[in-house]
Amino acid sequence: MQAAVKNQRRRRRRRSNQAVVQISKKFTPSDQMSTLSSKLTRTQQRTICFQLGNVRLKLLYKASVHGFTGAAFHQRCDNRCPTVSVGFNASGYVFGGYTRQPFNQTGKYVNDDQAFLFTFNGETLLKYPVINAPYAVQMVANSGPYFGNALGFFNGNNPVVYSNPGGYFNFNAAEMHGNDLNLTECEVYQVEETTELEKPWRTVIWESKKRSDLMESIKTYKPIVSSVSQARVLMIGPVGAGKSSFFNSINSIFRGHVTSQAISGSSTTSLTTQFRTYSLKAGREGKPLPIILCDTMGLEEGKGAGLDIDDISSILRGHLPDLYQFNPAVPLHSEAHGYQKSPGLDNKIHCVAYVIDACTISIMPTKLEEKLEAIRRKVNLLGIPQLVLLTKVDEACLLVKEDLRNVYKSEYIKETVQEVGARLGVPLSCVVPVKNYSEELELDMNCDVLLLSAIVQMLRFADNFFDEVSDRLSSVEMKD
Repeated sequence: MQAAVKNQRRRRRRRSNQAVVQISKKFTPSDQMSTLSSKLTRTQQRTICFQLGNVRLKLLYKASVHGFTGAAFHQRCDNRCPTVSVGFNASGYVFGGYTRQPFNQTGKYVNDDQAFLFTFNGETLLKYPVINAPYAVQMVANSGPYFGNALGFFNGNNPVVYSNPGGYFNFNAAEMHGNDLNLTECEVYQVEETTELEKPWRTVIWESKKRSDLMESIKTYKPIVSSVSQARVLMIGPVGAGKSSFFNSINSIFRGHVTSQAISGSSTTSLTTQFRTYSLKAGREGKPLPIILCDTMGLEEGKGAGLDIDDISSILRGHLPDLYQFNPAVPLHSEAHGYQKSPGLDNKIHCVAYVIDACTISIMPTKLEEKLEAIRRKVNLLGIPQLVLLTKVDEACLLVKEDLRNVYKSEYIKETVQEVGARLGVPLSCVVPVKNYSEELELDMNCDVLLLSAIVQMLRFADNFFDEVSDRLSSVEMKD
């Protein structure tokens, strides 16, 4: 009977581990809605979309691919609306215009009281509404998009900007494009409404009882290996993705109010400089919960910056002491102060959670993606289960921002989850959307349900690891 139970558990573990370590094919542009590669970043796209409502942008025309000609532009963009046209110049300016009217080649002006021009000042969008609506857009046959007689993108075959602020749109030319009228790129996007899916692609119960049940299941969890009292989960991710904020959010739920123990915030370099192990408590003076969240220095693109890849193995194997000060230039060595030469199972990592910002996944630098891939290989070799926390889903999708319960009804979030899975080489079942507490002063039940569900998934994945350890111990005992 015991042998049958063990064999059943081995089969269950194999199926689970195969799902966890499955490596998907590398993400390529052809996996996107469009085969064209957008020069407009995801952050810039999101900023434009927030001006327009529940929409997304589909790239129709790219001058560097299709040609800086009026014919190429009209072939791909005529009779498509609404649209956003964007110009890029060598001075780094990103600027453009929006219209609800379809382009054509009649040579006439068309009325659009919703048209506007814009430029980016860093991540901030500066908007210039139309002031003479009957002349909002001019349909010029041998040119690109023309907004009134104020801003045009290339004329004939010349990649230059026509700029004439005044009676149709009022803007400052230096602010708009830095007076650099030479285009390096022009893109036109069709504005599409983001559809709310008829059925959620994952089932979630948004009730206070569900929140209570999740909290109770976390409190009563016990690792199946008797030598371990707390599952250790290592959080890895780029700077600013929300690792420390995730711990603060979980801590807030069990404290009963929003709190901030771990250092978090906005910075271009990692705010976490030490290896930290955070033990959660059930209330202010409650018992420690059976999970430890381990925070690391953020990953950075440059060599010798952020978390060192060579330190990952030491962390996974349990050699790093709490409060170890990271040095990106010099990885941890066995003679370092506090180095644990013979760590027990309770010191090792039992699950790895990659923390990824939903707003920046599509513009993740190649070198940063390569670092994550190298880390994933190290984790796979040690047989440690892995999942992905997809943070800032409310910032990535306006539908979710309006109501967090739309997270699994959002087609956009589903596509982002698919992109994350493809880029990091994990099954979609291993990608968990969450929203950390950031600006709130009070707890939110829907936010808590997502966060607590993520913790439950971590504990389930840790069980996979403990199953493997238990089976190995049983095998050794049988041989003895």
